[in-house]
Amino acid sequence: MANKFTLDSVRDALIREEDSIVFSLIERARFPYNAPAYDSSFLGNGLSIAELYVRESESLQAKVGRYQKPEDVPFFPKDLPLPFPPTKDSQSQSLLYPASASISVNEAIWKFYFTEFLPLFTEKGDDGNYASSVASDFVCLQAISRRIHYGKYVAEAKFTDAPQDYSPAISSEDRDRLMNLLTFVAVEEAVKKRVEKKARLFSQNVTLDDNDSDKTEYKINPSVVSHLYDKWVMPLTKVVEVEYLLLRLS
Repeated sequence: MANKFTLDSVRDALIREEDSIVFSLIERARFPYNAPAYDSSFLGNGLSIAELYVRESESLQAKVGRYQKPEDVPFFPKDLPLPFPPTKDSQSQSLLYPASASISVNEAIWKFYFTEFLPLFTEKGDDGNYASSVASDFVCLQAISRRIHYGKYVAEAKFTDAPQDYSPAISSEDRDRLMNLLTFVAVEEAVKKRVEKKARLFSQNVTLDDNDSDKTEYKINPSVVSHLYDKWVMPLTKVVEVEYLLLRLS
């Protein structure tokens, strides 16, 4: 996070995360769905190729210091190794209420990504590139998770700006009231339009023909990215914000 911690600086960070998500989805869309990669019986050990890859990758990343920031949340946190060498305390950790480290919605992210979202932007089929597919999935999962867990910073910034608005709802543990305070429909609509526009710009197949403006093809359907934000990213971000605020006055 930037040295000046404000809601504007947090929003700037969220906008940068949009680029990471769009590019990761474009990369995954290179491959078809590749269903065997998600079959828990395929390897004979109860793990799918996707889960095995993510577990092993997170273990390696933890060793070299990942997951030390509040927005970097592992999907399989149990028994992750300690970093070597030990990492210095992150400035971003000191910005947030310490208990926020326990907040994670990765279980929900994992479920919606594989069961609902992945089939929306990949073609049906099996080309055998399972390792490449799940490696791309992992990048997508991390980008989406990081964006959603930035909600911790959003909640802190909003609370810092107006504690008098949030404190009564926090004290009464009124989740519905907090969700209403955190919801800005106009802002959400602008976000959906922006990510769809980014997907349109970033994923178009570029040609040298100046007369093909009406025949533009995209590596990923831009509306799918808007749908991702509308149905999952923004709602889960607000869940993170609410959970953070409920801990804020502890």
